[in-house]
Amino acid sequence: MKYKKWTLDQKLEILASSEEIGIVEACRKYGVSTGTLYNWKKKHDHKGEAGLKVTYDTKSKEHKEVVEENRILRKLLSDREIELEIQKELLKKKFGTSDPRKI
Repeated sequence: MKYKKWTLDQKLEILASSEEIGIVEACRKYGVSTGTLYNWKKKHDHKGEAGLKVTYDTKSKEHKEVVEENRILRKLLSDREIELEIQKELLKKKFGTSDPRKI
C-alpha cells in the first residue's frame, strides 16, 4: 500500500475542517485515519505550523551527501594505501628492506 504525502496546506485544511465538522467526518471526507489526524493535531498544538512541516526530505538529501562523501574518502584512502604498499615493495626489491630508515 502506498502512503499519501500530505502538504502543509492540506494538513491545515483538514485540521480546520475537523474543527468544524468533527474529527470522524473529516477523516472520512479526506481519507485520513483518526490516528494520523490526532498526531497532526498534537504536533500543531505543540509546535504550530512548524510541527506539521515535512522534514524527511531534507534529512535524506543530507544523508545522501554524507554517504557520497564517505565513499569518495574511502576510495582515496584505499588508493593511498595501495601506493604505499607498492613503494614498500619497490624499496624491498631495490635495497633489500622496506623500511626507508634502514637505507
